[in-house]
Amino acid sequence: MKKILLVASALLFAGPAMAQHVHQKGPNGGPMEDVAGVHVEMTTSGKVLTFHILDDANKPLSTTGYSGSALLTAGSERETLPLTASGHTLKGEAKADIAKGAAVSITLKTADGKSGQAKFKN
Repeated sequence: MKKILLVASALLFAGPAMAQHVHQKGPNGGPMEDVAGVHVEMTTSGKVLTFHILDDANKPLSTTGYSGSALLTAGSERETLPLTASGHTLKGEAKADIAKGAAVSITLKTADGKSGQAKFKN
């Protein structure tokens, strides 16, 4: 019985800590996630959403052959942005300025065919 209570207590207190996800900061100051074997850092400026593609050492990678899209959600508003590869980034432009606190989901496909998704908050 004590063992069951101990395990239940551990799970109860571990749950909130496990549910919180802290984004690592990227070299450009934005939140960063691992997606499809690369690091992806998100930055925004006005209407422009930029995803910086980085290697394990946080050095820029060429986005030649990459493709993706982003789903931007702010309140009840949703907008899908096609992403265009350029140099070391993938960029998309929204219809209006990207709101503080907006949720951003990216779907990414790398040049070697790996794909993945990640969620960010502006």
